[in-house]
Amino acid sequence: MRVPTATALIDRGLAGDRTGERAASQPGGSKRQLTLIQAEHMPLIAAWVGLDAIDPAVLRRNLVISGLNLLAARSPFADQPLKVWIGNEVALVITGPCDPCSKMEAVLGLGGYNAMRGHGGMTARVVSGGVVAVGDVVLVEIVGAAV
Repeated sequence: MRVPTATALIDRGLAGDRTGERAASQPGGSKRQLTLIQAEHMPLIAAWVGLDAIDPAVLRRNLVISGLNLLAARSPFADQPLKVWIGNEVALVITGPCDPCSKMEAVLGLGGYNAMRGHGGMTARVVSGGVVAVGDVVLVEIVGAAV
């Protein structure tokens, strides 16, 4: 479901989402609090399954991000996390790839799962909560400097 705004909850995910409604089971919560996908990958996935376009909602990702290489937004060093800021309030830490699930065959058709492999987006933890809105600026913070 598309919404113009959503509230990100520290250590949980988005309010109203199944992960956001559960209490954190460990300090910092799950590594899969949010899922993100690059808007630039959407036409590629559509082409590989023979569609003109894909509604991002069917891909089961929480946020569609444009203009940022999500793979590069994950720090290669555990002791030097990168923060992805969405708007002025919400900060995420990218935790890993969001591999496709078997439901992609059902929603995209034959080959949907393979079309998503390597293009399924990333998972993240919420480290600073607040409201995210369609059109918010997305920045990556590296050791106190915005890039």
